[in-house]
Amino acid sequence: MTANTKRIQQSLELQEKIIEPAQGWLALELDDLWRYRELLYFLTWRDIKVRYKQTALGAAWAILQPLLTMVLFSVVFGYFAGLPSEGIPYPVFTLTALLPWQLFAYALTQSSTSLVNDKNLITKIYFPRLVIPLSSVLSALLDFAITLLLLVAMLLIYRIPLTWRLLTLPLFILFALVTAMSVSLWLSALNVQYRDVRYTLPFLTQFWMYATPIAYSATIVPERFRWLYSLNPMTGVVEGFRWALLGTESLIGLPILISVLAIIAILVGGVVYFKRMEDSFADVV
Repeated sequence: MTANTKRIQQSLELQEKIIEPAQGWLALELDDLWRYRELLYFLTWRDIKVRYKQTALGAAWAILQPLLTMVLFSVVFGYFAGLPSEGIPYPVFTLTALLPWQLFAYALTQSSTSLVNDKNLITKIYFPRLVIPLSSVLSALLDFAITLLLLVAMLLIYRIPLTWRLLTLPLFILFALVTAMSVSLWLSALNVQYRDVRYTLPFLTQFWMYATPIAYSATIVPERFRWLYSLNPMTGVVEGFRWALLGTESLIGLPILISVLAIIAILVGGVVYFKRMEDSFADVV
């Protein structure tokens, strides 16, 4: 038994919980997350160590993926297709969008299958099951922090100045994490009962990427359809990143508000659905 596993067990043993039937759809008991914050920390750290254990390149994988994707998009969409980039050098324009997308995609993929992956833990002891997908989402922050260094280097190479808008960047990072968490609450709960959910994830993330303005500018979307386009929460995240780092103005204002309202609706529905299904996880998983 590893030292990290022992710490997780000790953290669980120190908690006492009287399990009672949930009273109504709004009995969410979210205060349990604070009581089990130490467990959340250990599970997050465990996910990080598992990701980099016995890897030849280690943290370099976090940089290679967006770097190679940036090069491919720059050649195909920027050079050959000649897609507009709002006056910003295309490599920087697409890399700025790839950062939050990689954060979202990795967090979504890991957290959506997290309950099934941790079935041995779920079936042995009580703790709020929200801790598991949340820890998977938080573990994605390390890759994001590493990749952020690549973006800083690109901004310096192309001499793009930063403004006061940079101070708003943490809000859009939080927006990306909440988006991943909201969707993964639905998918992780569904994956417990329907294991084919994991097979839909690659298609879902690929389709979602092309529905998000990563390789292209949102300005190519007709203005009368932009409110509908903004229902994709990642549209608001990507455009927020470009606004904060590059000063673009394509979908700022009402479109951002629409994206925020959309993700709030998904989050509230996801939490309620997850909590209602939580009692059956140990029996079904």
